[in-house]
Amino acid sequence: MHYQLERTSGCRVSDSWTYRGLKTVVLENELVRVTVLADKGADIYSFVHKASDTDFLWRSPWGVRSPDKFMSTTGSPEAVWLDVYEGGWQTVVPHGGYPSNITGADLGLHAELNTMPWDAQIVEDTPDRVAARFWARGARTPFFAEKTLSLEAGSATLTIEESVTNEGEEPAPCVWLEHIAIGEPFLSTDCRLDVPASTIMNHGELVEPNSQLKPGFEGPWPYSEGVGGDQIDFRQFPSKDAHAVDMAYMSGQDDGWYAVTNESTNVGFALRYPTDVFKYLWYWRSFGAYGYPWYGRTYNVGLEPCSSIDNGGMASSLENGTAMQFAAGETVRATIKATAFEGASEVTNVDEQGRVAH
Repeated sequence: MHYQLERTSGCRVSDSWTYRGLKTVVLENELVRVTVLADKGADIYSFVHKASDTDFLWRSPWGVRSPDKFMSTTGSPEAVWLDVYEGGWQTVVPHGGYPSNITGADLGLHAELNTMPWDAQIVEDTPDRVAARFWARGARTPFFAEKTLSLEAGSATLTIEESVTNEGEEPAPCVWLEHIAIGEPFLSTDCRLDVPASTIMNHGELVEPNSQLKPGFEGPWPYSEGVGGDQIDFRQFPSKDAHAVDMAYMSGQDDGWYAVTNESTNVGFALRYPTDVFKYLWYWRSFGAYGYPWYGRTYNVGLEPCSSIDNGGMASSLENGTAMQFAAGETVRATIKATAFEGASEVTNVDEQGRVAH
């Protein structure tokens, strides 16, 4: 926008930014700042709590790489995605998980909309509220996705109103994943994870040789089981010295929310999401993982609402019956609230407005 009236206080939004060659949109108010990479999946690259100078989202060791300026040296459907994965928060539609071939379309890791450029438009710009709309259309699949991000004055809650539409003239399956990676320096052994009552399900096989979780274990929150039969408390986070990668899932939540609180800095990140769309919470645990692609340079968790299980991809979700099935022309909508909050005590609820209760 060339003639947008600028402000230095209250809510602000601008689509006049470019970061490492990618069109970037910034929304902020007096409490939080949100940075969106419009040209790379409309990824939420940064979510900053201003008072504490805390960015909750994890940053990969290499940060942002523009997909149109970075040539992968492999045809691997996993590596092509990972090579341009900057961390942060991706809306993964229509294929969360590892590669599959569905109805003749080869779909790589977390294909396909989050590696594509999204159109962007500022739809509201006042001191009291700002909003920006983003949308994209699939290349190998018939899905159209859009989301509107908004902030209100005096609120540390980001509202995301999303929709996914099957524009095809036949039914189509979908795995809808919100790929949210939370990392250091916010994330540490001083952090606590709170979720509602749910069932923990460890991934069905070891993710890596150094995985800590016993494959196939199921049990009530908050305790999982380790490969050696030890009890693992999911409310706590191990140190980077674990050098372990694991995958688990939470199902049967009676309410859709979670909160990560740093009990040392008294700052936290909370998410509210609808369980009619996102029936599972994926839990990717990556603590100092060795080998490609991190080489020990990661300390993060992915706490990722998803329509389906598991991370084996669409083929796996179709086999176990958890994939979404979109009729021709069908649209599914969801509203998500992400909140930066202060306090160190246990979180007991995150309500539909994103308000955190202790």
